[in-house]
Amino acid sequence: MGNNTTKIGLGLAALGRPEYINIRENKNLDKSEKAFKENTFSVLDEAYNLGISYFDTAPSYGKGEAFLQEWNASRNHQNVILGTKWGYTYMANWELGFDGKHEVKEHSLEKLKEQWDVSKQLLPRLKYYQVHSATFESGILENQSVINELHRIKKATNLKIGITASGANQKEIVSIALKIKVENEALFDSFQVTYNVFEQDAFQILNTALSQGKSVIVKEALANGRVFPNPNFEHYKNTYEVLERLSKKYGVGIDALALRFVMDNLKPTYVLSGASNKKQLKENVKAHDFSFSKTELDVLRNQNIAPKTYWKERDLLTWN
Repeated sequence: MGNNTTKIGLGLAALGRPEYINIRENKNLDKSEKAFKENTFSVLDEAYNLGISYFDTAPSYGKGEAFLQEWNASRNHQNVILGTKWGYTYMANWELGFDGKHEVKEHSLEKLKEQWDVSKQLLPRLKYYQVHSATFESGILENQSVINELHRIKKATNLKIGITASGANQKEIVSIALKIKVENEALFDSFQVTYNVFEQDAFQILNTALSQGKSVIVKEALANGRVFPNPNFEHYKNTYEVLERLSKKYGVGIDALALRFVMDNLKPTYVLSGASNKKQLKENVKAHDFSFSKTELDVLRNQNIAPKTYWKERDLLTWN
């Protein structure tokens, strides 16, 4: 067995809405709301049966938060841990091929209060309440009224207040957020970032956060599907060859390798599976069955690319 200090959680980004920026394998998916709800419940049940206890969602994941809320209430498992976010609003309204922005960011006090009013219904299983994709541009890091309200929520509920980051300056966001205090107490208890074989830029600051007893949650460990061999990404040819060799050696899919890399190299609190069906989920949890050697880890560490290149490429991925 591998070192299981990191637990696999399930993120609902691809489960709660009909279109997302993952590279989808199934082009003939039933994208009706009914089909998505049934699938989400079956994946959540399967995840729980496989030993997954952390579930991560957001209001902007279409019906993701509502699905999780209903599933949680109907199953009433005593040992699940839930996380959600605030700051993004889902705009596509289940419209396929939606032409506008699928999500709109707003880190205002009004948006926090509006979304908290719904999200608090996930209590008492709710443990992580996170700022969704904090950026310097959104002003969240110096918005004292928002910071004070998050502190108030924290004191009233004993939640872990978190921050999630995306983009080439993730490590700067985390670094500043670590220093934010209210009444001489650190506000943020958890940090959720993108970390994978291609994007490893936040490694040092995340290690610092972990050493301070903070929770670290890793998203997009599969780089939105780019870890799988793809003729559109010829520049990853060397990485694909490395992963292919390791896949044969350990008898697992590339998804399990990508998750295991995060678990062995960074050792975060959770690494999220973004599985959109039970088959993917079963493949993902095989990451628990092995560990990389130091030499293999060194080779995988060397597959990283410049953050600006990574995020520019991600921005070009289409919603489908």
